Order: sequence, then C-alpha cells, then structure tokens
Amino acid sequence: MGFFDRFRKRDKERLEEGLEKTRTSLLGKLDRLIRGKDQVDDEVLDQLEELLITSDVGVKTTLEIIRRVEERVARDKYVSTSELNAIIRDEIAQLLLDHAPERPADFDAPLPHKPYVIMVVGVNGVGKTTTIGKLAYRYREAGKSVLLGAADTFRAAAIEQLEIWAERAGVPLIKQHPGADPAAVAFDTLAAARSRDVDVVIIDTAGRLHTKGGLMEELAKIRRVMGRQVEGAPHEVLLVLDASTGQNAIRQAEEFTKSVEVTGLVLTKLDGTAKGGIVIGISNEFKIPVKYIGVGEKIEDLQIFDRRAFVEALFGKELV
Repeated sequence: MGFFDRFRKRDKERLEEGLEKTRTSLLGKLDRLIRGKDQVDDEVLDQLEELLITSDVGVKTTLEIIRRVEERVARDKYVSTSELNAIIRDEIAQLLLDHAPERPADFDAPLPHKPYVIMVVGVNGVGKTTTIGKLAYRYREAGKSVLLGAADTFRAAAIEQLEIWAERAGVPLIKQHPGADPAAVAFDTLAAARSRDVDVVIIDTAGRLHTKGGLMEELAKIRRVMGRQVEGAPHEVLLVLDASTGQNAIRQAEEFTKSVEVTGLVLTKLDGTAKGGIVIGISNEFKIPVKYIGVGEKIEDLQIFDRRAFVEALFGKELV
C-alpha cells in the first residue's frame, strides 16, 4: 500500500471515529422516535423536525429534509415507521449529494497558481492556528513547499502558537513583533515566498482587534496588499468554524461571508462533539463549500471534506 493510500485509509478510519458522538446521538434519537409507532403521521414528522433542529442541522435544512420525507412517504404510500429510519438517512444523503460542488482537490494535486496563497480567517478560539498547522503539514507531506505568515499580530500568543505549529509541520514562518502591521507581515511573507520559489503560502489573520478599527476593514487591507505582491492573491480564503458551537457557527459564517470574500469553510473539533449535524446544515445552506474538516487533535487529523464519505461515516453504512 502506497503512502497516500495509507493516508486515505487512515482518513476514513479517523472520520468514522470522529463522528462517533454525533452518530450515536443522532441515530439513537431516530431509533427512539420511531420505536412503537406503526405509521408515519404528522406527530412523527413534528418529532422528526424537532430532533433535527436540536441536532444542530439548522431550521432551513431541517424543513428541506421534512419536505423530502413527506414527498417520499406520499409517493411510496404504505410506509411504515420501521422504514422511516432508512428513508431519513437516504434523504439526508441525497440532500448533501444533490448539486454538490466538486470534491476539493487533493493536497498532491497540481496548484493553479504559484505561490498559491491561502488566507485563513475566523474568530478566536475556533482552532484557526491549529488548522493552519495541519494544512501546512498535509501540503508538505504531499511534496509541496510551504511558508506560513503570522499576520495575527494583535495577540502575542497567536504568533507563539503559530511558531509551535510551524515547527511541528516542519515549515518556515515569517513573523514580526506583536502589534506590527498585519498587512506588512503578509506583504513580507509573499515577497519571501516569491524569492524562495515556494508552492503554498498560508496567512494567519486576527479573530478580533484591540483597536477601534473594524476587523473586516483590516482583513480587506491585508487582501489588497497581498494582491499587489502576487497577482490574484489570496487565491483561497478559508473561514474556520468550530463545529461544537452548533448554531453559533452558522451565525459566524453568515457574518463573515457578508463582509469577506470567503471561498471555503473549515469545520473543526468534530471529534469532540455530538453537534456534527451542523455540517449537514452548513453544507446545504451556504453556497460556499465546506472544504476541510477537523476530526482529531493530531497533526494529520485535518482532511478534505468528502460528502459521500461523511454521510457513510455518519450513518455507518455505504451508499449504493
């Protein structure tokens, strides 16, 4: 078995382990919901709606799933509640797979730009720095040269944390002193990347500011400065969200995507929560794709979001 085959096998196993709490919670609630019922009626559908909403699937997505289930029950006529479990799983799977964006490129795939510049945004505490370290590691393991930029200069601890993760990932870091101009750090990082012929640049940014200036204005300034150094930069803007915060993650996504040109979402800490249903809601509600998910604390525990693999791991069965 080759290196990447081993990685993919491990990713599958870690995804199944990471979703264990969500799977146990969601499937346990489904089983209790249908137990002892002999027909699918309004009461069952109302209970299903409440179950999905309390599982952090989100109101909009829950209503879509209920609509699909109602249509399926009407179409199939004599549906017993013993079949409802399978129907719900099928409809959630189809909801995620219908009109799904293409699976993000593998880490070893050819890059559309060089250097390929990734800007990472998100509020403090969601796992942003950890995600950057894991992303750098996966790219480096795939044979790419990587350079990190510590543009979250408003928190001294952020620079120190990124240094630790850069060392773990085995990649260099460009930094300045705490309180330095974040846009200047980004500019220097891209200049260094060009001179060193680096493949991938990942720029950390602040989750909040100590000044009166707006965070979104600061992020926009960083973007403009990077664009002057490397054409089209940043080529990717990743918004990191903490899956364990449930509906708060959806609200953060709404706020950031209004003000920042986010191209992809990263959902972290799926292994530590039963709120994995948030992935279903966010994947369905936002036009911006979920690109990566965090399923553990180890440096290799960031993986490309594969909708089919996620649904199979969530429901513990392979899709036909």
